[in-house]
Amino acid sequence: MVTLAVCACWIAGCSHPVRALVGGNMRIDGDMGVNGDVGVDGDINMNGTMTTVSKTDNTASPVRAIQINAKSSDSQSRIAIVDVDGLLIDQNFSGFGSMGENPVSLFREKMRHIESDPTILAVVLRINSPGGGVTASDMLAHQLKHLKSNRNIPVVACLMTTGTGGAYYLATHADAIVAHPTSVVGGIGVILNNYNMEDTLGQFNIVSLPIKSGDKIDVGSPERMMQREERELLQSMADEFHQRFIEQVRSSRGERLVVTSEVDKSNLDESDANKLDAGDLVRDDVDDAELKPSDLIPFDGRVVSGLHAQKIGLVDQTGYLDDAVSLAGRMAGLSSSPALVLLRRDNDRAMSEFDVTPNVPMTSILPIQLPGLDRSSMPTFLYLWQPDPSIVTANGG
Repeated sequence: MVTLAVCACWIAGCSHPVRALVGGNMRIDGDMGVNGDVGVDGDINMNGTMTTVSKTDNTASPVRAIQINAKSSDSQSRIAIVDVDGLLIDQNFSGFGSMGENPVSLFREKMRHIESDPTILAVVLRINSPGGGVTASDMLAHQLKHLKSNRNIPVVACLMTTGTGGAYYLATHADAIVAHPTSVVGGIGVILNNYNMEDTLGQFNIVSLPIKSGDKIDVGSPERMMQREERELLQSMADEFHQRFIEQVRSSRGERLVVTSEVDKSNLDESDANKLDAGDLVRDDVDDAELKPSDLIPFDGRVVSGLHAQKIGLVDQTGYLDDAVSLAGRMAGLSSSPALVLLRRDNDRAMSEFDVTPNVPMTSILPIQLPGLDRSSMPTFLYLWQPDPSIVTANGG
């Protein structure tokens, strides 16, 4: 015997629960819609198949703001926490148990939501990424600039475990950067992964026989040795993208950067090189005599700790996510405990400031990685701190 407490009544004007005793079998053909709560006293034994509907790319909702701190009742003055995690590329990921989204597209959707939501008065970018494609990183930065040009609200970047390469490039477009003391910061450089697999393929009697029009159309192919002029061509492109990164850091960080007489002048234009010789680029609050060669601005692609990044001016302060939220609130003139929201679809969890949009690529589950063959589906030139030559391993997912 099963007792069902159904929160509805068929008698007009009656709203109290009705208790129904069901003895034997209960069969439902078709759909059963329940609005409200259903309470069950006792056990329910089910024979047969239960079909559930999961949220996928085709059924998930648009992003919406979900408040995560129940203590705040202020729904008109909110801070949005936007997570930027994993490898930054302009393509979709797919994973088990949840959809894998294009991080560029998702970021754009979140920026557009913030633009249209007048209750969001500040933004915290919670960044945990080694970087990614040069173009993808620049697209993310462009979306952030678009938000800032349309709404005069402060944006604070908070670097979590990793904020390097394109992730740091994105952070430099915020109004302030907070890094954990143990964050890995920097990676101001460019890399293009190339492999020469000609001899390896030859061991299996595999010979490349391309039909091509345009001698340089297969520059960078792993199937043959790269010629010197081809390497110079790709190197010039890498240098161009690197200089673009350097100029962004210098323009955004400005006088906050520490520059000493030991800095590599090849990264400076003639005007700044002359200023450097005159000592005009040394920050007033830094004793040049106490600086070591390791205190130079790492334009060579190196990474540093969050503490060191603050010392040389790559970030404004060290702290934690709460500190970044407090800073954003003060910059926006909000109360000491503003409402915090995450931008989520209806199938993504949003229970604390640290929840991450699931975005695990299928390839990261597979144990097989073939160097050189990933390039067909991945970006070429990368703003990416890459201690491991495998692009898949570099993915933060």
